Amino acid sequence: MLTRPLSIFGAWEITPVQHRDARGVFLEWYRADRLSSAIDDTFVLAQANISVSAAGVVRGIHYTDVPPGQAKYVTCVQGRVLDVVVDLRVGSPTFGRCEVVPLDDVERRAVYISEGLGHGFCALTENATITYLCSSAYDPAHEREVHPLDPRLEIPWPLASPQLSARDARAISLTDALSAGLLPVAAKCRNGLPTETGRIRRTDDA
Repeated sequence: MLTRPLSIFGAWEITPVQHRDARGVFLEWYRADRLSSAIDDTFVLAQANISVSAAGVVRGIHYTDVPPGQAKYVTCVQGRVLDVVVDLRVGSPTFGRCEVVPLDDVERRAVYISEGLGHGFCALTENATITYLCSSAYDPAHEREVHPLDPRLEIPWPLASPQLSARDARAISLTDALSAGLLPVAAKCRNGLPTETGRIRRTDDA
């Protein structure tokens, strides 16, 4: 398993080693010990989700209030998607930056997304199936979104007019979310700011 930090601090790309023979393929798509070593933190698994999307669907950009915060470990088990990470953490040196990672059922890469980061994806094939491991359980009171087509985010979506949910279509812009005080603060997020030791401790850590 190869772990590579992305340009947004607190996000990593994970490429598993695949073992193939005449029977098929075997791989370790998640290893808690190796992920913890890479991120210098512990990912606590609280919930696992599956999302199936038609080609041309865009989901996101979603994030969770901090606290409580929610980190995610995302991979594509069927089809192909363009996965997107957006830094929504106020005070982060990469605030507003996005990075895209192709995920598919061939390379079987995964993306780890620290709390405070926004996440979304575009389904490039029919029945594109994503699995999410989440560090906290879903709580609608703390779930928020930024409009995926906001020009300020400069996300290179491969479609001019993607299919959005009603929730995502009515989402506000990054500028409006910032003005309303709805975005996470980097200093309150795990892996929110780069330091000599790799991460900053959240202000409510013991």
